[in-house]
Amino acid sequence: MTVTAIVGAQWGDEGKGRIIDYLAQKADVVIRFQGGDNAGHTVINQHGKHALHLIPSGIFNPATQNIIGTGCVVNPQSLLGEMESLTASGVNLDNLWISSRAAMLLPYHRTLDVLEEGARGKDTIGTTKRGIGPAYADKAARTGLRMGDLLHPEWLEMRLDNALTTVNRKLEILGGEPVDGQEMVELCTTFREKLGGRIVDTVPMMRRSLEIKADILLEGQLGVMRDLDWGIYPYVTSSNPTASYAASGAGLPARVIDRVVGVVKAYSTAVGEGPFPTELFDADGQKLREIGQEFGATTGRPRRCGWFDGVAIGYAAWLNGMTGLAITKLDVLDAFETIKICTGYRLPNGEIIKDSMPATPLLHQVTPVYESWAGWLSSTAGCRTWDDLPKEARAYIHRLSELAGIKVDYVSVGPEREQMFAV
Repeated sequence: MTVTAIVGAQWGDEGKGRIIDYLAQKADVVIRFQGGDNAGHTVINQHGKHALHLIPSGIFNPATQNIIGTGCVVNPQSLLGEMESLTASGVNLDNLWISSRAAMLLPYHRTLDVLEEGARGKDTIGTTKRGIGPAYADKAARTGLRMGDLLHPEWLEMRLDNALTTVNRKLEILGGEPVDGQEMVELCTTFREKLGGRIVDTVPMMRRSLEIKADILLEGQLGVMRDLDWGIYPYVTSSNPTASYAASGAGLPARVIDRVVGVVKAYSTAVGEGPFPTELFDADGQKLREIGQEFGATTGRPRRCGWFDGVAIGYAAWLNGMTGLAITKLDVLDAFETIKICTGYRLPNGEIIKDSMPATPLLHQVTPVYESWAGWLSSTAGCRTWDDLPKEARAYIHRLSELAGIKVDYVSVGPEREQMFAV
């Protein structure tokens, strides 16, 4: 039995979906442990190309149980659309389950997200406007609804009445239209009819999985630099993508996690606002974006691109207790004669920081300290083992491993499943 947490070690969009898809071929259970439909995990396999927003990336293995965990916020409308798309591609959804304790995201959460982000003016956070923040806010305020409430109509209607008292006051202040309670009840009735059979108490499932020594993957969304507590606050998501939350969000004892694999691109990208020290505004940045097709899986927004951030990876590795790295998109660097790695942040007073992450006000002011590495100027797309890689590529990966302080477990040299290999 192995319980492995897969977490983002950068700003999100690192390629976690393809790592999960690769590892899920031998997994018994995959659990999405936090987040909502504000981020997408892109997976390319025999079923085509799919951007999974809520459904765990193990769904393509019919022998794997896939669970949307308690730590998630679930938009039933988005989930149903995702299910329809997968079904049309021939994917079996018989093993898809939803925790009854997962928070439910309703249409008014999206409305609030749009209005609140607009009210911030120039000080926007850069949300996807999918309602994630308002849904988590309701959860913390104890006014939200859970997916399991759909199975108890009278309870749900009472909870919805209570919630809308506050929601409609907020909408009035922000200039929005009030929510019709009866329309929400009817919508929830539709959700119950279509999803009710998948909503379960996941604790017995987890107990049974541990008893039979199942291989379990815990799938996180976004990355450490967007963590609510440890990221570049306030330009963060409303949940905790770090491994410390994986057990709680999945419904497992913390002591059972054996491995924590941090997923990183061979360079850095970010979507949304906030400091991003290695961001490039030159031809190299544009080249990374074009070759890497760096556009958000959920929003389609162009991603901000830059060189690999060695300070961020050291911070992420320590904070998550990572046991290994999975490096994706190494092939994007094939066309670069010189590749840079950030090894420190220089503060305005000249001090160089290497082993900690400055607070957001300071992070806005830092200048990256770079070291240059020779590129390999040859295609790695056909490499299937460590020894197949050019010696310059191996040297580059060794340096990333050194900065993280942990070994590299996997390398990806393209979007296809067979283009990933264990090191």
